[in-house]
Parts: sequence; C-alpha cells; structure tokens
Amino acid sequence: MTEAVTGESDEVLTRVDGGVGFITLNRPKAINSLTQTMVELLSTVLIRWERDESVRTVVLAGAGDRGLCAGGDVVAVYNSAKADGVETRRFWRDEYRLDAQIGRFKKPFVSLMDGIVMGGGVGVSAHANTRVVTDRSKIAMPEVGIGFIPDVGGAYLLSRAPGGLGLYAALTGAPFSGADAIAMGFADHYVPHDDLDAFVAAIVADGIAGALAHHAVEPPPSELVAQRDWIDECFAGDTVEDIVAALRSHGPGPAADAADLIASRSPIAVSVALAAVRRAAKLETLEDVLVQDYRVSSASARSHDLVEGIRAQIIDKDRNPKWSPPTLAAVTAADVDAYFAPVDDDLSF
Repeated sequence: MTEAVTGESDEVLTRVDGGVGFITLNRPKAINSLTQTMVELLSTVLIRWERDESVRTVVLAGAGDRGLCAGGDVVAVYNSAKADGVETRRFWRDEYRLDAQIGRFKKPFVSLMDGIVMGGGVGVSAHANTRVVTDRSKIAMPEVGIGFIPDVGGAYLLSRAPGGLGLYAALTGAPFSGADAIAMGFADHYVPHDDLDAFVAAIVADGIAGALAHHAVEPPPSELVAQRDWIDECFAGDTVEDIVAALRSHGPGPAADAADLIASRSPIAVSVALAAVRRAAKLETLEDVLVQDYRVSSASARSHDLVEGIRAQIIDKDRNPKWSPPTLAAVTAADVDAYFAPVDDDLSF
C-alpha cells in the first residue's frame, strides 16, 4: 500500500514491499521540486527505516514521467529572499542535513535518476550508495543561471570529477547525460528507461545485485569525456575571465558555446562557483562541503543576483537579468571571499 509518510502531506509517498522501502517524490506538475515539508518527511522516513530491521533496501523515485526532481522550490526561495531570507535559510539547512543523511545511510539506497535531475534533485540522489541513470537522464547543476551557486554537496562531486569536467558543469550550468554522470562520478549504473519497472520489480524479487545483473547495461560513450582535451585545457584557468578567454580562443564550436553560456550567467555566481569547487577539492568529507555550501548559500540569500536571477528566469520570464556586478571584470577577490565567511548559525553534524 502506498501512503503519505505521516498522513499530513501527499508530497512524499511511501510503501514497503518485500523488505524494500519505496519513496516517491510526488509533485509531478513541478517535476517533484522539493519543499520544506518534503525535506522534513524524507528525513523522518529515512530515520525510521534505517532503524527498522524489516526494511533492507530503500528505493527513491519521482512521480510522473518528467524526472526525479528538478531541484528546490525556487519561487519559495524568491519570496523568502525578497523578505528576510529566514525561511529559505531554514530550508537549505534542513536540505543539506538530509543530503548528509542520505550520504551516510547504512542500508542499500537506490536512487532512480531518470529524466530531469537538477540542483536539489542531485542532492537527494547523487549522494546515495547505489545511483542508477537511464537514457532519459538529464542532470545538471544549473544554479549560476539564477545568480546562485551549486549547493547540496554538488561541489563535492564536481571537484572530484575527471579533469575539468566538474568545472565545466558548474560554470556553464549545462545538462549532461546519464553516461556523462557515470563518467563524472554522479552515478554508478545504467539501466534503460524501458527496463526500469522490471528492474524495480527485480529488486524486490532478487535483491539489488540480482536486479543489476539482469538489467544494468554498459553505458554509451560519454560525450563530455570525448571533449576532455579542450575542456581540461580551458578550465585550468586561474579565473573565470581566463577560462572564457581560453574557450573563445578555440573559435566557433562547443568551446565557444560554453563561453557564451558562462557569459550569460551571473558574474559573481560563476566566480564564487569556481572558488567553491576548487575549495571543495581540498575538503575531506561531504559534510565539510555542505558546511561550505550553507555559508555560500546564506550569502546568496543576501545578494542582489539571486532575487534578480529568479525574477528574470522564473517570475517575469523576460530572460534579461540585470546582474550586479555586471561583468566578470567588476567582480573582486573580496566579493568572492565574502561568500565563504562563517555565519552565526554555521551548519554542524
């Protein structure tokens, strides 16, 4: 039987079948974007199931056919940030604790990263211990497009991706495929979308190992890995300006397309994202990176560009944000460093 976690909300549905606990994010019209209620319910059920010996395995999926989760509820973030930012900082605090909880979950945790998996969707899936992508997976950390910085522990994964692939994903915000996700360390196994129902049934009948043996296949070649020559070269630059100049030096083509994408993003956001990923490479644990994320996100909540970016992309949809500072050249080292300053309510685990 499928039911809401507590009876108070149908945004998170759960059921247990043959020792497998199924969690379904259930806001399909919003591509299952996370709300405060969903984060709290997810944490509650995971605590309960981790202690319940009758639940051997957990499977996370999204309702509808568009994707697992498109991220956090951006409109709620906008409204809070326009006010005092208290509610959105509470959301991030609880969301990052949930991400850490998933990262250290002791039982097998299978995340079905089918369709759109972006931002907060990456947080609840890519830190799991068994991550499955499909031919329909469309994964991204697109935060710089709304004046925000990749969070939810994304920098932990981005900083550990081969060569410059993580910085490419962070600074462009461009989506990548399931095959790319495996190559970058965001996922583990590739199951064709049309086999997902049979794969899930096999988890109940045969366990994870048996289900993977019967349904996981070799992923197609990663298109990003095939472009590592120019990606590694260009994203080795010291600053975002250096990276964009290197990309443009390659002339028309995918490098120039990447430069155009970066140029459309918030200058302060891409500058902080570069620093965040490089700092994350020196941090030992996911929790360490989440502490950094909370500091950076808290600074973003006070920034001009987060509200302006959401306004332009989501609220008014004019796609014409007025960034401040307006250019990469106008962003100073002090501007970037300020995002990493400790906050009064620093995250702890």
